[in-house]
Amino acid sequence: MTVQPPSPSQAGPADGTPSARVLLVDDHPIFRLGLAQLISAEPDLQVIGEAEDAEAALAFLRDNTVDLAVVDLSLKTSSGIDLIKQIRQIWPDLKLLVLSMHDEQLFGERVLRAGANGYLMKHVAAERIIGAIRKAMRGELAVSEQLAETMLHAMVARPRSGSGIENLSDRELEVFELLGRGHDTRSIAEALKISIKTVETHQSNLKLKLGAQSAHQLRRLAVLWATERVAPGSAGGSSQP
Repeated sequence: MTVQPPSPSQAGPADGTPSARVLLVDDHPIFRLGLAQLISAEPDLQVIGEAEDAEAALAFLRDNTVDLAVVDLSLKTSSGIDLIKQIRQIWPDLKLLVLSMHDEQLFGERVLRAGANGYLMKHVAAERIIGAIRKAMRGELAVSEQLAETMLHAMVARPRSGSGIENLSDRELEVFELLGRGHDTRSIAEALKISIKTVETHQSNLKLKLGAQSAHQLRRLAVLWATERVAPGSAGGSSQP
């Protein structure tokens, strides 16, 4: 974990209002560097710390006052969704913005249910990221127009029946995604910090929900889904969720 003290130019806006203190949680140092430079160029925002995994993020939050955390879903040793749930339980007033490579139409609503204040994909323009941070700081929902429209439609429309991806639990979806990225049972267990037996149980549930007749067919479905769902041109994403 890297902690960056504020420079004199980050002291706050000209009216004396303190800058919002931001923590970056992402497992790619180069992406964190660029994002820190982008955010810290704003007079009302100040990056005070960085973390590459959930453990480092939680440790930093215990020792420092943070107004907003920008979190990726793909972290070194854990799931960003799990981290969001942990943070929300311990620090209910902390603002949380997810910035990820993963499809907002699939993960956005799940992230918001977990407790985040907003969700953006990494390929969006820089000004949209800054705008989303400020919206989240005001307590507003910071999502794209497309995601907002999808969520509104889901509220007023009858839910679709069937077995598809929409009916997977958060953990089942994480296991399914890791399968699609080429992970075996053991590496999935290590990535999600759960037992191999638990992973096997999730895989059995996935086969039932998705209509796969075998583990091989489930893996093929996962690979096909991952190929279609990962946003193009998102170099800031992780190779391992």
